[in-house]
Amino acid sequence: MSVNTRPVSAGEAFDVLLHGWQAQAAGRMTASWMLHGRPGIGKTEIVAQLARSTGARLFDLRLTTIEPQDLRGLPYYDHEGQRTVWYRPEDLPDDPDHPAILFLDELTAAAPALQPTVYGLLQERRVGRHLLPAATFIVAAGNGVEDGAVAYEMGTALSDRLIHLSLRAEANDWLARYAIPNGLHPAVTAFIRTRPDLLETTEEALRRGQMIACTPRSWARVSTILATVPDRRLRDIMIAGTVGEAVAAEFALIADEIAATVQVTAMLETGARARVAMYPDTMHGLTALVYGLIGIADAQTLPGVIEIMAEIRHLSRLRPEPAFARLPLGELCTYGFEALIGKALGQGLQAAFAASPAYAAYAAERRAAGLE
Repeated sequence: MSVNTRPVSAGEAFDVLLHGWQAQAAGRMTASWMLHGRPGIGKTEIVAQLARSTGARLFDLRLTTIEPQDLRGLPYYDHEGQRTVWYRPEDLPDDPDHPAILFLDELTAAAPALQPTVYGLLQERRVGRHLLPAATFIVAAGNGVEDGAVAYEMGTALSDRLIHLSLRAEANDWLARYAIPNGLHPAVTAFIRTRPDLLETTEEALRRGQMIACTPRSWARVSTILATVPDRRLRDIMIAGTVGEAVAAEFALIADEIAATVQVTAMLETGARARVAMYPDTMHGLTALVYGLIGIADAQTLPGVIEIMAEIRHLSRLRPEPAFARLPLGELCTYGFEALIGKALGQGLQAAFAASPAYAAYAAERRAAGLE
């Protein structure tokens, strides 16, 4: 059964959930939400980010690991009242004074025997006599049968209790809202920037009968491997086991090029005249340089980062080589500044742009060209 709703990126899904949270907190709407998406696309990270952004306590229930009694609780006999009473499970929110997110992960893989208990949580916001606090926001997530994961078809009785969001991997969204904020390795961000089709390849892997596919989660793991495994041979084996042999071989070529040409720290420590010769002369190299500059930017380095970023648009004049004449230097510079400004705003460092002659010249050129 297909999820017949409009596909959204992870960033759009987060924005929708945040607005849903705000509407519930204001008493305007109470709903339960369902994130559909292939394994590794970022469903769990979206909910974790929502908890961080709202200050809510996160209750993460993996429904494939629990039984109905784990949600309902355990019974005991009340001799005085001559009745059976249920102990409430500790895995459910119970503090009315603190907002909480109840995350029902792997809902579509949960045993059918568990579904009636989940119905009560999603629709009535209760299990037995235990009523969830009003400040509890409910989100479920799961894979589809067609994703190659263990999953059951969702029945209409369960589907009707949810607002459904169908996630798709979108490279620009992932780069801007996950890779850059989390400081992923520049080789990974540069590779996905130039090969967005390889961010998520689950459908193609299933069609070819291959076990390993590229996913946003697997690329985050590649970034960790690059940062922690110095041995090239072992690193290549690990990356091949993460994204597949063919993609790993293509990635290795670009990673080698970046390692040989991108010198972010050295450029920050070098004078402007000598620095010109240190710019990479390929699109992969310059893209990795942009992400490296964004990653290293902080209160101390930001003025130098702005200068280096601004110079990119003039490389065809500063280094009159055929390679630079063929590259979209202006577009790359603009993209880099947009991402850099976004990071600076998040850290309260925007004053560095107002104080930078290099950025002032860049902005003046854009105004003169009618771009601002």
